[in-house]
Amino acid sequence: MDITRACRDIDELHPLAKQACNLFLAECKKQGVNIFITETYRSQARQNYLYEQGRTRSGQVVTWTKSSNHTGRMAWDIAVSPPKALYDITTLNKAGAIAKELGITWGGGWKTPDRPHFEIKSSWKPKNDNKKGDDIVSKLTFPSQMPIQNNDTPSVWAKEAWEFAKKEGLLDGSRPKDAITREELAIVLMRMVNK
Repeated sequence: MDITRACRDIDELHPLAKQACNLFLAECKKQGVNIFITETYRSQARQNYLYEQGRTRSGQVVTWTKSSNHTGRMAWDIAVSPPKALYDITTLNKAGAIAKELGITWGGGWKTPDRPHFEIKSSWKPKNDNKKGDDIVSKLTFPSQMPIQNNDTPSVWAKEAWEFAKKEGLLDGSRPKDAITREELAIVLMRMVNK
């Protein structure tokens, strides 16, 4: 992977982040907030490369951290579609309000704002609309091409590591796209140590 190029593929996000991102994009479209994805997954090498910009490499500083949720496939960045400016604040604020409705963290609300940035935690679930008591998900228009998630097959980007973990007996080979609990992680670590 070329560390100088941004990955814009939503399929590279963690399945939960992919779901959140698709919901976010659908609701933005529904509300006439015209945006597009500028980056999803970042390798740690790319994150380090971006961090060096404006510090040890020429250019404007673009990130304040070497530790980003992009590397964990839980974050995405956006920009505003023409004819508006690429980072039109009014449009980014509208996108931020939509994210908040969906329980998605918006970087625009941080002490040092990062308005184009959105992320979720592994415990993310869409928030309910308490005014009407309806789940907000039921109000969204989904893209017709949105695939049904198959939890029995590992993602392309994880297939090699998944097969290795199965072969080594670190994992039992089931539920490749489910979140792992701390208990399950402890078992994997114990198996690694006892190999």
